[in-house]
Amino acid sequence: MALKEFTGPGREGTLKVGDEVEVYLERVENALGEAVISRDKARREESWVKLEKAFEAKEKVEGVIFNQVKGGFTVDLDGAVAFLPRSQVDIRPIRDVTPLMGVPQPFQILKMDRRRGNIVVSRRTVLEESRAEQRHEIVANLEEGQVIEGVVKNITDYGAFVDLGGIDGLLHVTDIAWRRINHPSEVLTIGQTVKVKIIKINHETQRISLGMKQLLEDPWQGIEARYPVEAKLKGRVTNITDYGAFVELEPGIEGLIHVSEMSWTKKNVHPGKIVSTSQEVEVQVLEVDPVKRRISLGLKQTLQNPWEAFVEKHPIGAVVEGEVKNKTEFGLFIGLDGDVDGMVHLSDLDRSRPGEQVIEEYKKGDIVKAVVLDVDVEKERISLGVKQVSDRQKAAEEGDASGDIRKGQVVTCEVVDVKEGGIEVRIAGTDMTCFVKRSELARDRADQRPERFAVGDKVDARVTLFDRRARKAQVSIKALEVAEEKEAIAQYGSADSGASLGDILGAALKAREAKK
Repeated sequence: MALKEFTGPGREGTLKVGDEVEVYLERVENALGEAVISRDKARREESWVKLEKAFEAKEKVEGVIFNQVKGGFTVDLDGAVAFLPRSQVDIRPIRDVTPLMGVPQPFQILKMDRRRGNIVVSRRTVLEESRAEQRHEIVANLEEGQVIEGVVKNITDYGAFVDLGGIDGLLHVTDIAWRRINHPSEVLTIGQTVKVKIIKINHETQRISLGMKQLLEDPWQGIEARYPVEAKLKGRVTNITDYGAFVELEPGIEGLIHVSEMSWTKKNVHPGKIVSTSQEVEVQVLEVDPVKRRISLGLKQTLQNPWEAFVEKHPIGAVVEGEVKNKTEFGLFIGLDGDVDGMVHLSDLDRSRPGEQVIEEYKKGDIVKAVVLDVDVEKERISLGVKQVSDRQKAAEEGDASGDIRKGQVVTCEVVDVKEGGIEVRIAGTDMTCFVKRSELARDRADQRPERFAVGDKVDARVTLFDRRARKAQVSIKALEVAEEKEAIAQYGSADSGASLGDILGAALKAREAKK
């Protein structure tokens, strides 16, 4: 029997004279008359019996990697040869297996076939089991809220994995810093040592959630005091979406400018057309919600409302000029100063012809003149009239000043008739007449007597209603007296002046007479 049968991977030949060994009898007598025996086959048979028992009991066995073959390696299990697939060598793929060869180490039997003489083993299963035990022990020693140092092991789009000394924890991108971070690589690098706080431990899955920002002061504490509603401040645009733009007010604090709060006039424009990333903008705080950690900001609020600016520059009754922007079934839209539009209703295009007919004479780009009929700042609407321009020109030619009348104006009227229920008057400079009811003849009830007036008398009154389209007006002497009394008290009266109400009204009356 050859001496090499007493040596093998992981063992040295220590055979000496007198040692007893078990052998396998292959043949009783060969051609030379000698018995043929084998130590290898004896060891193999003995090993198979032991290995089958270990396989059934799911116990680990010791072996030695001694050769590389296609798809893996061969392992000597004390005489029995097993196959170790490359995927079962380690938990992670390894390039060089040389340091593992010839070293006795534990394996787990995955499959055995005595008839075919096949054995498949795994080193990875043993490592995973050992690692699981270590992980369980490490996790048992960790507590939520604990601050610990770790090493950044891997970086992904959604966070970083930190090695806590045998077990990895996930540091999510939203828990790295209070400020917005687009990718963890902006702050972290592989191999970097970081201090983290354990946020949550799942003992069943052994998953650990980590946080870095939790070690810093929460910038949202006291946020309402630092950013009161209506406060104006500057910030930097950090992100632009379809629904608005995020603005960083300070590290860790961002607010959203909703697309509806970006421009007074640009309603259907992408936010990226109004602001750009990294741009510094002035904004106004609209709402602060510390619970939901949200701040609503407005960009347009830092600019003057163009409808307010328009009415200041072009009050009701003013003549404006603009370009026809659009034609609809109910009128024309005219472009005006301040990038706002005004609408001319069909009924205000011409006084003698139907609006449906007249509108066909207009086309986009035409420049037209119109009178400002009404401005609703809240609803962002401007009503215009084209036919009123002609009315005003005609009135000017005829000396009729009705085109200049507006609500709240003080006008001089001539009494043309006195009736039991009130008086009929004509507004000076016009052919417009209106009836002043008894209750509107004076502030004091005792003076609300129509017989106080005579035909031809001149009285001052305040315009309380004026319909330019219908050329109708309402005036009130009482409204004028009430307004003058308030103005007089504001101008001539004070808490310590000592003046009586009669003195104050007398001074106001003298002032009005002087103006005449």
